[in-house]
Parts: sequence; structure tokens; C-alpha cells
Amino acid sequence: MTTHEHDHAPAHGHHHHHGGHVHAPASFGRAFAIGIALNLLYLAGEAIYGVLAGSLALLADAGHNLGDVLGLGAAWLAAGLGRRRPGGRYTYGLRRSSILSALFNAILLLVITGGIAAEAIRRLVDPAPVSGPVVMIVAALGIAVNGITAWLFMSGAKDDLNLRGAFLHMASDALTAAAVVVAGLLIVLTGFQRIDPAISLLVAAVIVAGTWSLLRRSVELALDAVPPGIDPAAVERTLRALPGVSDLHDLHIWGMSTTETALTAHLVRPGLPPDDALLRSAAATLEQLYGIGHATFQVETGEDGEQCRLAPAQVV
Repeated sequence: MTTHEHDHAPAHGHHHHHGGHVHAPASFGRAFAIGIALNLLYLAGEAIYGVLAGSLALLADAGHNLGDVLGLGAAWLAAGLGRRRPGGRYTYGLRRSSILSALFNAILLLVITGGIAAEAIRRLVDPAPVSGPVVMIVAALGIAVNGITAWLFMSGAKDDLNLRGAFLHMASDALTAAAVVVAGLLIVLTGFQRIDPAISLLVAAVIVAGTWSLLRRSVELALDAVPPGIDPAAVERTLRALPGVSDLHDLHIWGMSTTETALTAHLVRPGLPPDDALLRSAAATLEQLYGIGHATFQVETGEDGEQCRLAPAQVV
């Protein structure tokens, strides 16, 4: 997160606005607790029966579930940390932990999926006997467990990247379990053992495709990119259209968390006195039009003939 030491006279003014902060609702704490408990119980049973049945698909799904339990725990921790008050060295609080959690979820899911794919390729070359009926029964239970957990996060997945990561994890697990059921059925009908690793590879490919956007968005937010859905040029036009503003520079827009967006900007208003009402109105407009709830403005008159040292576009 970029910070600047402003070197302008006090008369230039400074206005700060809070608003529109959206945190993961408290109800999602319950969703995390239920999801983790259900998946831990299912994970233990799936691993045991995966070994007994000799099914890579079940063991792969168990490994995937382990990653999801860790991911859910990280997402839950991040949601809690994001509600902590700013203080000490953490002047923004710990809101950014939700971005780190989403990034961790994406990377963890891709790593586990890579391990599944590597073992599936080995099993394609050297197939092992698999008990189709056991695979079908255990995987069918997995559809229910992961489907219920995914449903718990569905309402928050659109607006919060952290909750979206949790939802994608659970939805991909439900998909994996459904594919494993199909694999078990085909093994029972045909006796062809390579179906098990083949289905595992197919599921791995689907999971990677679904996780890629989560990884990309998480990396973008971690690098202070403008959040998706906000057009920086449109924001700049809105600010330049404010009464008395002749110029604008040092505009920055970034995600403070997976749900909150911040903005800083220097507004040049020659020959005009400080106008707190204007700045409050500007902050409210940014929140209404772009969902930017944390706006900070520095107002300059530019009358001393010296250019702000942060005015050139290439200076940060």
C-alpha cells in the first residue's frame, strides 16, 4: 500500500472520509465453523475408505478436502482479522488479510490439484485395482457435504473475494465428488481400472480452469491494482468535474480488502477557500458511483508557483 509524505502548506487542506465499509457478515462465522466441521469428518472417512478401496480418485478428493479445510480456516481467520480496529503499526487494521487469504486459497488449490494430476498420470501408466461400489458410496456422501458447505457461502461469493475463494473450494469439491461417483459406476460396469485416474485428470483440469480467475484477481489486489468494475478514467473525470477543480494528480485506487476500496487524490482548486461540504459530497459520489468507501483528498491552490512533487504521472 503506497503512502506519501505530503509537503504542502496546511492551508492546502486535507479531507478524509469513511463510508461503505463492508465486512464479512457475522453469520459467515457460523458458516465457516459448520463447513470446517463437516469437511473434517468427511475427510477422515474418505481417506480411510480411499485406502481400503484402492481409489486414487477418493484419495485425491480427500487431499483436496484437506486443502479446503485449511483454506476455510484461513478465510475464517481473515474475515475475523478484517474486523479488528486499526492501531499501532497497522493503521488500516488487518483488512488486507482477506486478500492474502484469497491468494493462499488459490495457490493451495492449484498445488493440491497438481499433485492429483501427477499421481493420476502415474496410475494411467500403472493402473491399480479399485473397488467401484465403495468409491460410489463415499463420493456420493461427498456431494452432500461439499454441496451444503458451498451453499453456505453462495450469498457472499459475489461481493467478497475471500468468500468467493471459500465457495469455489467447496463447489469444486462437490464437482470432484460427482465425477468420482461416475468413475465408480463406470468401473463397476466395465471393470476398466484406468477410468479412476482418467476422471481424476479431468476433474483437475476443471478445478484449474475455475481457480485461475481467483488467483488472477487475488494477485491483482495484492499488487494494489484498481479493483475490477472500477474504471480509473471515469473516476478521474468525476473528480475533475467537481466545482473549482482545475487539475488533478496523484490519483490512486486500490483494494483495502476483498470488499473495500480506497482512493487518494490531490485536487487543485486555485483561488478558492477550503470547502468541506464539497469534499464530503465528492466522497459520497465516489461511494455511490464506484463503491469507493474510503476516500482521502489533498486540496492544493497552486498559487505559490511551485508544482507538487507528486504531480508528474510517473512519480509515486
